Amino acid sequence: MSNLDLNVHNHLDEGTEALRADVREGLSAATKWLPPKWFYDARGSELFEEITTLPEYYPTRAEREILTREAAEIARVTAARTLVELGSGSSEKTRLLLDSLRAHGSLGEFVPLDVSSSALNAAAEAITAEYPGLSVHGVVGDFTEHLELLPGARPRLVAFLGGTIGNFLPAERSKFLRSVRDVLDEGEWLLLGTDLVKNPDVLIRAYDDAAGVTAEFNRNVLRVINARLGADFDPDRFAHESYWDAERSWIEMRLRAKEDLTVRIPGAGMEVWFAEGEYVRTEISAKFRPGQVRDELADAGFALERWWTDAENRFGVSLARSVRA
Repeated sequence: MSNLDLNVHNHLDEGTEALRADVREGLSAATKWLPPKWFYDARGSELFEEITTLPEYYPTRAEREILTREAAEIARVTAARTLVELGSGSSEKTRLLLDSLRAHGSLGEFVPLDVSSSALNAAAEAITAEYPGLSVHGVVGDFTEHLELLPGARPRLVAFLGGTIGNFLPAERSKFLRSVRDVLDEGEWLLLGTDLVKNPDVLIRAYDDAAGVTAEFNRNVLRVINARLGADFDPDRFAHESYWDAERSWIEMRLRAKEDLTVRIPGAGMEVWFAEGEYVRTEISAKFRPGQVRDELADAGFALERWWTDAENRFGVSLARSVRA
C-alpha cells in the first residue's frame, strides 16, 4: 500500500495561543471553567479510551449496539463516498460504518478530524493499514473552527458520535450544528449520537466510576496546563466530582479545590487563587429527549430521516439530511 493513501494536515495550535486564551478567560471568570478539549493530550486520549470500557460508562456500548444493527442501512440510505468523523479518537466505532460503506460499494475516502494529533495519527495509520485502497485524509483541528477545511468527494456523511454534541452549551450547540450544515451541500448527511435523559443515578455513576479513571481523566486538564504553560497545579489537591443539573438536563464535571491555594501559570501570565471548596467546571454533558434532537436539527437546516435507540433507550443515533437553507 502506498503512503499516498494517507495524508494528515495539522491546522491546530495545540500548545500555546488557544490554550493560553482559554486559560485566561476561564480561570478569571467568576465561576471558573476550562474547555473539555484540553483533556486530550496522548495520556488524556488513553484515559478516555479506558473510560469507554468501564461498566458504569454505558454510552459507548449503547451507541455501538445501534451502529452494529444499523450500519448497513446507513450505507444504503446515504451511499456516501466520503466518511467524515469529527472527534475521531481511536475511530473504533467508525469501522462499522467503513465496513458497511465499503460493502455497499460507495466508499472512497475517510476524513477523521481530532484535536489530539497523537490520537489522530494513530487512528489514521491504523485505518490506512486495515483498508487498502482507501484514501485517508486526517485533519488535526478543532471542529468548532476548522470545518470549512474538510475535504472529500460528495456525497459526504459527517459522523459526530459519542454524545459529544452534549459538551456544547445550548447557544454553542445551535451555532455548531449550523456550521456543519453550512459546509455541506444540499442532500449530504449528518450522523449524530446523543445521550438521552435517564435516571440521574445512572448518569452520575457514568461520570464518576468506582475505579477512579474518570477522576484521573478530569485532572489531566491540569497536567496539560502544567506541561504547556508551565503551571504548578498539583492535581491531587483537587477532588473530582460529577453533578446532575436537573433544570438544564446536563451533567457537569468539576474539579473542586480541597484547600485554599494559589496556582502560578507563567505561560498565561497569571496567578489564580482558589478558595477551599471552589470548583472549576471542566465539562458539561447535556442529555436529550428525542423531540429536542429533531427540533434542534431542523433549526440548523437538517431533516431527520432516521432515529434509532439501543434496546434500553439509553442512547439515540439520528441520521439527518441537509436541506436547502
